[in-house]
Amino acid sequence: MAFIDYYKILGIDKNATEAEIKKAYRKLARTHHPDLNPNDKEAERKFKEINEANEVLSHPENRKKYDQYGENWKHAEEFEKSKQQQQHHRGSQQGGFSGGGGDYSDFFESMFGDRSARGGGRRSTQFKGEDFNAELHLDLKDVYTTHKRTLTINGKNIRLTIPAGVENGQQIKISGLGGEGSNGGPKGDLYLTFTIENHTKFKLDKHNLYTTVDLDLYSAILGGDVTVDTFDGKVKLKVMPGTQNGTKVKLKGKGFPVYKKEDHFGDLYITYQIKIPTNLTEKEKELFAELAKLRTP
Repeated sequence: MAFIDYYKILGIDKNATEAEIKKAYRKLARTHHPDLNPNDKEAERKFKEINEANEVLSHPENRKKYDQYGENWKHAEEFEKSKQQQQHHRGSQQGGFSGGGGDYSDFFESMFGDRSARGGGRRSTQFKGEDFNAELHLDLKDVYTTHKRTLTINGKNIRLTIPAGVENGQQIKISGLGGEGSNGGPKGDLYLTFTIENHTKFKLDKHNLYTTVDLDLYSAILGGDVTVDTFDGKVKLKVMPGTQNGTKVKLKGKGFPVYKKEDHFGDLYITYQIKIPTNLTEKEKELFAELAKLRTP
C-alpha cells in the first residue's frame, strides 16, 4: 500500500497546531460528508482519508509516532522495544559494547516475520489494530434520554447506545471498533468525543438547569397559579402573594440526568421576571393612581 501523507490530505503544514488540525478537518469533513454527496464514490473515499488523517494527527501521541516512523507509526512501541532488545543482545555478545550501526533489515524482519531455520516456516508478531478517534455533535435535548444512534466510522455504519447525561467534551472508549489487527492481532478501539450544543432556553451547569419565567404584575401581587416549562414537560406552580422580581424557585429532580446513574437528576432553578403592564387604559391609570394614594403614608 502506498504511503499516505496525512498532512497533505488535510492541507496543513507539519508544524500545524491542534486547533489548525481541528479546523481543517471540520471544513473538509463537511465538504465531503456522504450525506451531502450521496452516491459519490470519490467523496466517500476522500471522507475516509480525511477521517483517517484526523484520527492520527489529532492524537498527540499518535502524531509523534507518525512523524517519526511514517507509515509504520502503529508499530512504534514494538520497534523501540525490539531494537533495545537487539542492542542489548549484541552488547552482551561483544563484552558489554553496543555499536550504533545495527542491522535494521534484521530488525524489521524480527518485527514482521522471518524465515525459520527449521522447515522455512514464518514467525509473525501480532499487532493490535489502530485506534480510531471520532467526534459526535449532539444537541442538549438529544442527551436528555438514553437513545441509539447510527454513526459512520471509516465507511462502516455502527449502531451505538448514547447514555443520557453525557457531557460536552466527554470522551468514551468503545472496545473493538477500531482498525483490524495485524497477523491475527485484536482490533483497535474507538474513542468517541461528544460536542454538546445547547439550543434550548435552559442554561446547564453541572446537572442543574436554570431558566427565567415571566410573571404578570397581578399574579406577583395577589398570588395565583402559573404554568411553566421544564425540560420534559409543563408543571403548574403556586405563586405566593407579594412575590418580588428576581425570586428564585427550585424544582427538585427536574434538572438534567446524571451520566450512568439511573433516575438521578439535578434540580431546576426558576427565576421570576415580573412584567410591568404597558399601554394602560385611562381607567387602569385611574385605578393605579387610587392604589398609589392608598399606599402613600
